[in-house]
Amino acid sequence: MGQAARAAARLMARASTAAKNRALRAIATQIEAQRAQLTEANIRDMQAGLAQGLDAALLDRLELDNPRIDAMIAGLLQVADLPDPVGEIENLHYRPSGIQVGRMRVPLGVVGIIYESRPNVTIDAASLCLKSGNATILRGGSEALHSNQAIAACIVAGLRASDLPETAVQVVGTSDRAAVGALITMPEYLDVIVPRGGTGLIERVSREASVPVIKHLHGVCHVYIDDRADPKKAFDIALNAKTRRYGVCNAMETLLVAEGIAAEILPDLAAAFESRGVELRGCERTREILPRCLAAMEADWTEEYLAPILSIRVVADMEAAMAHIARYGSGHTDAIVTEDYSRSRRFLTEVDSSSVMVNASTGFADGYEYGLGAEIGISTDKIHARGPVGLEGLTSRKWIVLGNGHIRQ
Repeated sequence: MGQAARAAARLMARASTAAKNRALRAIATQIEAQRAQLTEANIRDMQAGLAQGLDAALLDRLELDNPRIDAMIAGLLQVADLPDPVGEIENLHYRPSGIQVGRMRVPLGVVGIIYESRPNVTIDAASLCLKSGNATILRGGSEALHSNQAIAACIVAGLRASDLPETAVQVVGTSDRAAVGALITMPEYLDVIVPRGGTGLIERVSREASVPVIKHLHGVCHVYIDDRADPKKAFDIALNAKTRRYGVCNAMETLLVAEGIAAEILPDLAAAFESRGVELRGCERTREILPRCLAAMEADWTEEYLAPILSIRVVADMEAAMAHIARYGSGHTDAIVTEDYSRSRRFLTEVDSSSVMVNASTGFADGYEYGLGAEIGISTDKIHARGPVGLEGLTSRKWIVLGNGHIRQ
């Protein structure tokens, strides 16, 4: 598979935008035409998951119902409509020698993606890799094996209809865990690995891979409510950041509140959280204001709950909030709510996370909301791709030099 992907990557690198878009639309047509077969394959996976005792959350992510199939089709068409970054030349300029120097966007080459549960990730990953001119090897979770193989058949049919190499997208057809170990140790065939899933998977890939990895390990996101915040904005943002969805990496896990506004805003916020079934765990000062709040332990400040649980800390000021984020944060997404322009600029500059927000919910840390279309994942590493990884994150830039017989003196 690695050899086939490497050969396909050379062909994909020179594929035209029109050809790539034709393939994406042809895959969308195949998904629609094979809707019944996709549903049937998914039912087999769902039944096996029930028999294996998968919990409700995993079964929900595994399910491929009609709305999710519709979303897969819409996602393919949306990626087809996105601008193609491949071949863009940036900052082309003349040097004193007379040569022109610039940088061109090019595909990464072969991208390996390892993910769990959600079969719709197969389409997200395939569409982004195709549009960015990469070949890809996809290894989904064993619980979604039948669904992923059915989707793979649609992808191959779409590539065939568009005269692009069928091996540009390959889905590993075995549930053997040894396949992961093989995939992440093939630097001669893969240029980058993207793990999407639980902490255990990402830790294993990070530890064992001999291929560069694009990843985020934890999503410990903070909202800091400054003492110069608009209380209405602060209430709406904090509530949305936590309760919009609990099991996503951009959900707020710790709320930081300036001492000067804590007594004013925390009682109403606590009532709203509790009405939605959110368990609150707070520092000593928080518990003075909210007597029913549970005591937060040291481990709570680094916990990615992915559940209706929220830790709350009252801090002296923005300096203390930024110090807390620097110590306990995961570098994913952090937000400030304030009407003070200078403080907002400092927060943007000094908080070292992949997404930093002013007066907005952390829930916006998502490829679709950033205009990237589907995303391959979110990176908290400080490599070429940071934050939501869309088409540009699946490319790199190489230097190009244009001359006309120039020689160096």
